Amino acid sequence: MTAVPTTPTTPTTTAATAGAAAPGGAGRAGGRRRLRGRYLAVLILAAWVLLSVVLKGRDTLALGGAELTPLHTGLNEGMDAIDAGRNSNPLFLYFINYIRLFLDESVTFVQALISQPSFGRPVPVVGWLGVTGVATAVALLYGNRKVAALTAAGFTAFGLLGLWEESMDTLALTLTAVVLSLAVGIPLGIWAGLSDRVNRLVTPVLDVMQTMPTFVYLAPLTLFFLIGPASATVATMVYATPPVIRITAHGIREIPVNTLEASTSLGSTPAQALRKVRLPLAKRTIIVGANQTIMAALSMATIAALIDAPGLGKTVLKALQTLDVGTAFNAGLAIVIMAIVLDRVTSAAGRRVEAERRTGRAKGPRARRIEAGLVLAAAAVLVYLSHVYVWAAKFPGEARLGSYVKQGAGAASEWVQDTLVTYTDALKNLVTYGLLNPFQSLLAGSPWWLVALVVVALALLLAGRRAAIIAGVSLVLLVLLGLWHDSMVTLATTLVATLIVMVLGIVAGVWMGRSGRVDQVLRPVLDAGQTMPAFVYLVPILGLFGATRFTAIIAAVAFAAPVSIKLVAEAVRGVSPTAVEAATAGGSSTWQLISKVQLPMARAGITLAASQGLIYVLSMVVIGGLVGAGALGYDVVAGFSQYPLRGKGLAAGLAIVVLGIMLDRIMRAAAQRAAARPASQ
Repeated sequence: MTAVPTTPTTPTTTAATAGAAAPGGAGRAGGRRRLRGRYLAVLILAAWVLLSVVLKGRDTLALGGAELTPLHTGLNEGMDAIDAGRNSNPLFLYFINYIRLFLDESVTFVQALISQPSFGRPVPVVGWLGVTGVATAVALLYGNRKVAALTAAGFTAFGLLGLWEESMDTLALTLTAVVLSLAVGIPLGIWAGLSDRVNRLVTPVLDVMQTMPTFVYLAPLTLFFLIGPASATVATMVYATPPVIRITAHGIREIPVNTLEASTSLGSTPAQALRKVRLPLAKRTIIVGANQTIMAALSMATIAALIDAPGLGKTVLKALQTLDVGTAFNAGLAIVIMAIVLDRVTSAAGRRVEAERRTGRAKGPRARRIEAGLVLAAAAVLVYLSHVYVWAAKFPGEARLGSYVKQGAGAASEWVQDTLVTYTDALKNLVTYGLLNPFQSLLAGSPWWLVALVVVALALLLAGRRAAIIAGVSLVLLVLLGLWHDSMVTLATTLVATLIVMVLGIVAGVWMGRSGRVDQVLRPVLDAGQTMPAFVYLVPILGLFGATRFTAIIAAVAFAAPVSIKLVAEAVRGVSPTAVEAATAGGSSTWQLISKVQLPMARAGITLAASQGLIYVLSMVVIGGLVGAGALGYDVVAGFSQYPLRGKGLAAGLAIVVLGIMLDRIMRAAAQRAAARPASQ
């Protein structure tokens, strides 16, 4: 056997070893820096706990419920000045007042058509039978028979629940806001899809509109548009317009380049390419955007009851204020039915457009006209009957299913409270005394300057210098707004709810990410949780736990958990299959595979899930104020209902925005650091 010379290969081996050593050394150095950072963070927290015991109750800047700072008084005076100039200021005379009048008249006109007595009649122009017929006809023409049957059953259910008028008021506000949102959003979305510059300008505005808690802009809107339908419509549009803009722009941008090139080569002008190519191909996506806008509008239309918006939201709000679980459940059930009907109709319309485009089985123009003519003729007959005859205009009063639902929900609530009181109290006490009270004592009981120093230091360690600067500025603003103590109470509640959300997110998200069958079962539930109006969550939770801070936490968890679970599942599913196979081949157990491979490699997605969960929790702050959470949520609600506290309510809304910006920036920066860090470190 001939010996193989080793000398020529030695330098190569040495160089490779040296090259490999450098990254390893850098990795170890980075690991040591992170370890030192963790030790330093622990030391900061330990020092904070010790100092909070010594300095407890000092410089907490606590403010009584009816107490006002000079800033709050100044805001009250400013709002009074705006009210006084409403009929003399040119901005109001020639712009805002006309917008308010147009919006009020638009909602009132739709109400006159379908819900409220009008034009000297004791009933609306179109009664329940006609409205049900028109809605069913729309579902049949743009969806299918199954969706049409669901629509007819859903609208009939509104009457059976004894909530026909309230349901139609909600539908009137929702339809008005949706039409205006689509009229603004679709052209803007098309423009953003065609122009990179417009897209860059619009994106940050949409980010602010979607991340800002919905309740924050209710108070400023009432300042300009007064309490009522106009403010509710604008608030709904602010919340509902961004989805259609984003999704429309995405649909326009996703048109295949070769299709556009073929159109151009045939001599199409840009306008012709838009009408004949881009819009038809993006039609399915635009309908999806319209679906999201409708669901967002319905959700906000119920929440807008806080500013005297008509409809089911007002019924739920009154029931919550009187702890009437039966009435709240009945109205909440009507909201859910409306959400399901609207979602299924628009989803079916989108699927029908896509199926016809792919299969080419669209009916011919003549067949389509015949079908539409027959359906519309039947709907017209029902509209005529409901316009002429009282029995077809007013839903039969003997239908009392709603009273049985109220009694059943109330009895079920009492039974659950009596039967499960041991378990619900144990869970409530565990979270309240084990997590919430210690967090609140630490944040709200420590001197404000100590909390500010700790938060800035932790932001610097976890997220970097820029996040620390933003945190410092945000904390100073909270002091200047005069609501430091309430902000810290809200922050404690938010952190506890986010912690619970992330526990659920990791457990359920990992389960979904590892099992396709579990994903198929849980995903529809999570989708329903995301689209269901937030008020509905409070009804069963209030029945279980009563009006307490814990109720607000559970409602926030129910609202935020679906988003976090989905994000964690996607992150786990995105882990390299090669790494998973290698770990499995190496003999790793399931727990080792999850804890040593999948979770570390998915930590960027998990951090993003925590960030989004925290923002969603914070957006439930005001609703939490309705059920005993207190702090900033109560301040905002009190600002709507008590004239002397308007300025304080506005300041509380601004404080929620400041908290949201601070937490969002810290979490985003931490997520970026996690994404940039190798999983092995």
